[in-house]
Amino acid sequence: MTAPKISLDQWATLVAVVEAGTYARAAQRLHKSQSTLTYAVQKLERLLGVAVFEKHGRKAELTPVGEMLYRRGKALVEGAARLEHGAGVLAQGWEPRIRLAAEIIFPTWLLLHCLDKFGREHPDTQLELVESVLGGTDEALTGRTVDLAIGSRVPPGFMGDALASVKIVCVASPQHPLHRIERALTMQDLREHRHLVIRDSGAQRSRSSGWLNETRWTVSHKATSIRAAVMGLGYAWYPEEAIREELEHGSLRRLPLREGAERHDTLYLIFADPDTTGPGARRLADIITRETARAWQHSSGTGGDAVTTG
Repeated sequence: MTAPKISLDQWATLVAVVEAGTYARAAQRLHKSQSTLTYAVQKLERLLGVAVFEKHGRKAELTPVGEMLYRRGKALVEGAARLEHGAGVLAQGWEPRIRLAAEIIFPTWLLLHCLDKFGREHPDTQLELVESVLGGTDEALTGRTVDLAIGSRVPPGFMGDALASVKIVCVASPQHPLHRIERALTMQDLREHRHLVIRDSGAQRSRSSGWLNETRWTVSHKATSIRAAVMGLGYAWYPEEAIREELEHGSLRRLPLREGAERHDTLYLIFADPDTTGPGARRLADIITRETARAWQHSSGTGGDAVTTG
């Protein structure tokens, strides 16, 4: 196998120039001189025999080949950074810190139980929890800001194991006008009332949990949404486990929808980088898997079905 013509430093320079927008800003970011960066990109072009940038008036823009080189170069630089990080984690043995993203539809009590079990085993290991919604989980994985995640889908390029299936139900306060309609409700009935929605925590906010009413309030936290529903300010779909107490006390009641009254969302356990995942993150994943299975078995044995194994 022949040695590559282009060094990793040259690829990193190209990526920095493209993302900074100018050589001057890239030079500030990399703490190098502008002439050094210009020479590095020109050498890259010369060695590959291609033009990376072309002039459009006073502005330089990427050529089609430059676009491809930027994307591939960025993946190469990020891959090298992940490799270095993974080597550092493995060299340490047991990680001093573990970062977990968990979508809010995963039962909070069960998540805290798992974290407590891990914490009692390894009290010196720091745990960082990101309570995510929809696209926020994907971004935490793709951005490598977490070591593992519990998400409602497996993003492209990742592998995940089915962890649990959570029942999602549509509810409102017993005093809500929708409960006074003495028949099965339709989507048209819902459109006439306020829909309570929890905001996608991803920066792009590119995913939704399903049908969205034009008349809606969007909030950032599950607790706020549930409180608003209890106050009769709207209707919403929630994980049944998250509102079990409200259902038992009668402060929330399931709406008799003709279609869509409930659904089951599968949750997956996903490692950000299985090849470099440390023993601590794997131990936490094992606890989450085992305790989730145990919670389902207990729920099945008592007639409940809010959480079922995937």
